[in-house]
Amino acid sequence: MLIAQISDIHIREDGQRCCGWVDTAPFLAKAVDKLNALRPSPSAVVVTGDLVDSGSPAEYARLHALLAPLAMPYYLVVGNHDRREPLRAAFPDHAHLRSGPFVQYTIDELPVRLVVLDTNIPGQHAGELCGERLDWLERRLAEQPNRPTAIFMHHPPFKTGNIPLDRLDLSGKERLAAIVSKFRNIHGVFCGHLHRAIQARFAGTIAMTCPSTAHQVHLSLGESSIMAFDMEPPACQLHWWDGHSLVTHTAFIERFDGPFSVQTGERIEIRTDSIHGRAP
Repeated sequence: MLIAQISDIHIREDGQRCCGWVDTAPFLAKAVDKLNALRPSPSAVVVTGDLVDSGSPAEYARLHALLAPLAMPYYLVVGNHDRREPLRAAFPDHAHLRSGPFVQYTIDELPVRLVVLDTNIPGQHAGELCGERLDWLERRLAEQPNRPTAIFMHHPPFKTGNIPLDRLDLSGKERLAAIVSKFRNIHGVFCGHLHRAIQARFAGTIAMTCPSTAHQVHLSLGESSIMAFDMEPPACQLHWWDGHSLVTHTAFIERFDGPFSVQTGERIEIRTDSIHGRAP
């Protein structure tokens, strides 16, 4: 089974650009095409927050239209740029978005159980897992303590070394770690927010972030780190379940030259199914 993850798509209204420069909608359209072409086809797509840029109803309506061509079910996670009520109004067919005061829910139909958490603080860029949200998580995990489980949320529960990013931290991560460490069936905590592929050990499992479908945060670490973005290649993550563990591939969305034979250097055509999809 394959679970695809895209993140930080920052959809704006038609004619507007994210950060005054990035037209994010065409990037999302390319990502949808990429996911639809993958073989094997993903069983689900999880979109880990910052679905839109300012939380307006018009942005969510445009997001709905851009995601409509996906050939597989998709599940939405709120980020710091999102607003819960306009999101719920724009996706009336996603009943799980309205399961409580927070956008938290489980998907139980897949071989791996998906648990979605809400780290949003209205009007702020930092994240929070309050007592109510963490109590909910602990109850849900206790329901099926032996079933393979993946947690999805927007803000990562670890420091990155980029000081401006780390100031937009996740409060409640210490109790989150205490809860997660009690369950040996959690195969990862999968996040967005950082616009880069970053991994860290966390509470007896691994936590990681997904690149953006559009612009990436500039790689900058230490005391001289800055908050900026680069137009590095957009990417997604593919979490492949082999029946025992989740293996994560970071897949670029843009088209690149190849594939070529490692023996002759000649261009070849990939005819067999692949986790990375068919040859263009």
